[in-house]
Amino acid sequence: MNILSNLKYASGSRKKRKRIGRGEGSGHGGTSTRGSNGQKSRAGAKYRAWFEGGQMPLQRRIPKRGFTSVFKTKFQVINLNTIQEWIDNKKIANNTITAVILHESGLLKKVSTPYKVLGDGKLTAKINIEAHAFSKSAKEKIEAIGGTIKEIKN
Repeated sequence: MNILSNLKYASGSRKKRKRIGRGEGSGHGGTSTRGSNGQKSRAGAKYRAWFEGGQMPLQRRIPKRGFTSVFKTKFQVINLNTIQEWIDNKKIANNTITAVILHESGLLKKVSTPYKVLGDGKLTAKINIEAHAFSKSAKEKIEAIGGTIKEIKN
């Protein structure tokens, strides 16, 4: 008869908690499952994750090299041949190119991050472009066709 007061868990589904340090008869007395002597057998013993037992730690063994400048600006880069491909495939409609247009067409990941136009490839379309920076060859190629360049200040 299955009355709520008679219900029990299936045998083996509930395991008893291991109670350590409760005498030899429990099987977990004596050293209380901590092994014999040493720091780790004592109460309150802690090792930092990177501790190597007194050996010279890795971060001190390896030489220090260079530094990272906090003032460096990271640019997203776009090549002229990529812009030309997108104009040919009608993915960029007009020839005035801004960060918003490049972002909407999928060439820029973020509008807020500065971007630089590089001069790789051939440009045939006359474009007016705004960017945070231009390479020397990109400037020459855009201006040779009759396009205009506008540098955006951060």
